Amino acid sequence: MDKESFRDSIATADPKGRRLWVYPGKPKGRLYTARSIVAYALLAFFFITPFLKFNGHPIILLDVLERNFIIFGLIFKPQDFYILVLVALTLLVFIVLFTAVFGRLFCGWVCPQTIFLEMVFRRIDYWIDGRPGQQKKLDKAPWGFKKIFKRFLKHSIFMGVSIIICHFSLAYIIGIDGTLALVTQPPWNHSTGFIAMITFCFLFYGVFSWFREQACTLVCPYGRLQSVLIDSNSIIVAYDYNRGEPRGKYIKGKENNSLGDCIECQACVRVCPTGIDIRNGTQLECVNCSACIDACNSVMRKTKRPEGLIRYTSENSLSEVTKPKSTGRIIVYSVVLILLLSLSLSLLTARTNIEAIILRAPGSLYFEGDNNAIQNLYTVKLSNKTFEEIPLSFRLKEPTDGTLSMVSGMIVLEPEEITESAFLVDFPRKQLFGSSVMITIEVISRDEVIDEITTSFMGPDRMKEKSD
Repeated sequence: MDKESFRDSIATADPKGRRLWVYPGKPKGRLYTARSIVAYALLAFFFITPFLKFNGHPIILLDVLERNFIIFGLIFKPQDFYILVLVALTLLVFIVLFTAVFGRLFCGWVCPQTIFLEMVFRRIDYWIDGRPGQQKKLDKAPWGFKKIFKRFLKHSIFMGVSIIICHFSLAYIIGIDGTLALVTQPPWNHSTGFIAMITFCFLFYGVFSWFREQACTLVCPYGRLQSVLIDSNSIIVAYDYNRGEPRGKYIKGKENNSLGDCIECQACVRVCPTGIDIRNGTQLECVNCSACIDACNSVMRKTKRPEGLIRYTSENSLSEVTKPKSTGRIIVYSVVLILLLSLSLSLLTARTNIEAIILRAPGSLYFEGDNNAIQNLYTVKLSNKTFEEIPLSFRLKEPTDGTLSMVSGMIVLEPEEITESAFLVDFPRKQLFGSSVMITIEVISRDEVIDEITTSFMGPDRMKEKSD
């Protein structure tokens, strides 16, 4: 059989395409401990953040329905959409660069799919069904009281956990207060939202109780993107075939110097959450979770051999015994990321809490007022991007011989309010020397100029009047 034939199929399906259930062992080791700490920190962040507030508002709110976003106290309205798009583009380039350098490390350490599956749902498997061998035996056992009880208990907990996670996810969209209000109200008061949540809960439950690693190997687009982005210099979980081959059984007290360090113990295969054999080489299904590294290192210590037979390294490091090096592609990605990051930070720094858009009233040119004055009517669209009440007024800065008068008096913007108003600007006819004059208007709050806006003032063509 061709040694590359394993790439013609996935480890979780038999030759007829039927699902092969994966029963991975629970990893142990330094990397698993570190990964657990990272996972617990992220889980704590996920469950605690909705309760954290700033000025009575959530510190993170991603209300895509109302196009209202709050990120660590900063309010982003629809007119800030270009900043969010730029930040998303910056994040995308970061992911591309990170993958090119570190492979699929994100999947194994911080991906929500991996964290919820490995740190929550699989631990429930171990707690109720036991070790992998016991799980497999229970699955094949005939239905009886013990099996029915364990299945009912486990899947009830799965559904309960799914409901909790889904409602906390909803809290990031409508806030924790809105979520609690929905939970305590009868379902018929918000039937559409209730049906949507039930659907999402069952979908979430189905992914983590049944679909599991298939989401990583069959559905996740990032897994497909990985095969395009990584190269021989990318850091991956790899088996050191130089040390490990040829493989052979380990017999204590009978060392065979003609064999490599791999003793065919299958420890790396037994703990793999996607069911692959890492010794076959880089594979799309590998999520770089490091479980096989901990398992192999444990065996190496027991057999008094050097650790690192399976480790984080690059293909070039294995074949050429050299350190990973930067490539032209990584340098280009880095430069693009720095430029995007700089632009994003500059836009965020320049972003104001009050946004004012001043335009001449649609369909109007100018009016002739009293005392031979020329007037223009302007509309102003205002957005308050804070949680505070802000009084606003406007003042004509240049030219100084005109006057500005509000149509509705001083404006008081409520927190997060978006509103419109209007004002008139007039100039003496004799002060106008063209049909269009640029004017500068100051936006003032509490005697402080917070913005200056330049627009045009339309008047009669004086040259044409003189010729007439």
